[in-house]
Amino acid sequence: MATTATNTDNRLSAVDKYFMITARGSNYSREIRGGFATFFAMSYIVVLNPLILGGADSTGEVLGLERVAAVTAFVAGILTIIMGAWAKHPFALAAGLGVNAFVAVTVATNPGLTWPDVMGLVVLSGITMFILVLTGFRTAVFKAVPEGLKTAIVVGIGMFIALIGLVNAGFVRRIPDVAGTTVPVGLGFDGKLMGWPTLVFLVGLVLTIGLVVRKVKGAILIGIVVATVFANILEMTLHIGPSFDGTTSNPQGWSLVSPQLSEWSLPDFSLIGQVNIFGAFSKLGALAAVLLAFVILLSIFFDAMGTMVGLAAEAGSLREDGTIPNVDRVLLVDAFGAIAGGGASGSSNQIYVESGAGIGEGARTGLASIVTGVLLLLAMFVTPLIKLVPFEAVAPALVVVGFMMVSQVGKIDWSDWGIGIPAFLTFTLMPFTYSIANGLGAGFIAFVLIRVFQRRAKEIHPLMWAVAAAFVLFFGIGPVEALFGIG
Repeated sequence: MATTATNTDNRLSAVDKYFMITARGSNYSREIRGGFATFFAMSYIVVLNPLILGGADSTGEVLGLERVAAVTAFVAGILTIIMGAWAKHPFALAAGLGVNAFVAVTVATNPGLTWPDVMGLVVLSGITMFILVLTGFRTAVFKAVPEGLKTAIVVGIGMFIALIGLVNAGFVRRIPDVAGTTVPVGLGFDGKLMGWPTLVFLVGLVLTIGLVVRKVKGAILIGIVVATVFANILEMTLHIGPSFDGTTSNPQGWSLVSPQLSEWSLPDFSLIGQVNIFGAFSKLGALAAVLLAFVILLSIFFDAMGTMVGLAAEAGSLREDGTIPNVDRVLLVDAFGAIAGGGASGSSNQIYVESGAGIGEGARTGLASIVTGVLLLLAMFVTPLIKLVPFEAVAPALVVVGFMMVSQVGKIDWSDWGIGIPAFLTFTLMPFTYSIANGLGAGFIAFVLIRVFQRRAKEIHPLMWAVAAAFVLFFGIGPVEALFGIG
């Protein structure tokens, strides 16, 4: 027995040393809780991605909800495990929101393009980004960003994930575009907090805040579990239903996932490998295809960089010089996410801001990502269990973690307008435009312009000039596409 105990201790010590669990101020319990918290916070993508891609029509064909759900969970699980085991960070990956919508609404609607052609552009963007990482360009761009802007990225992502939580929980809603409307968003439905799902969110938020303030271990995970149980009790007794069932709208229903136990089914992986990398070039022409791939590339390139900085800072792994341990590995896994996601017809996979829920729970190492990845793989077979967790039960965690990240705003040097104004644009446009890339672009362009106005152009890193120019093209892609009849 003593020998067995010693062997077990040695194995645990080896795992601790490999992931640097103790060195990063964590323990096995925190990593496991963090892995579960991240999974619960992002599991909605297994249901949402199929709704975005599965029903989208490209030249008369659809991908299918069940098939997209299977590859969404499979690719996300594999990539998240690789991120944890190889890059050793608590960052989870899954199909990127924004990119998948762009692919479904803009790219797939081009006449003549099939789904393999569309996903070919995603794969091509991923291959390009992979090369940029291998050559050191992507890492060099990351290092060229001023520290003040890196802090602004953290703050912006904090505001962004808090807004995601508030909006998807129905606490904040977009006001319809009608005459006389003076504000774009408002409180609840028609200015009032209504519906049982909103109550689930509020109960979860109050409970989570209380537990965090009291420094209770597992505060965020406890909040999610309690809110989930409450939500399922309400659904079983009151039959609330979804906010939209495909035909009718119910403003007081569950936003993304209506808690229910659905039918079991085996995963269908027939979409894997259904890709034609250069199909779009022959059907749209080289220029049109390159422009579409460029937009996809810029989005996944800078979304990941911004998310990575924000999460690393919250996890305490951001070094004093602003660098991240194993940053090349993180970026390589993220780049491979675009290749793998496109190759499986699930769209580009990228680092998820919802990883902040696990970090908020105490996750500091890649062990948490392995836990999340395994749960995502299990999700292929237990999708019915995922549907038991409505987003209203997860949203409180995102709001609380958002606060933790925004608290770093005091580190920005507001006396230097060359940093202050770009930082302000960065962290305000991320939530206001619902895009990390948009906030980064505005901040980078503003930084270059203001430094020129201040006659301090020598302080601008050469790569910042290149990135700012790329974002000018990114923001002006609409007129360019219209000029060439694209989209």
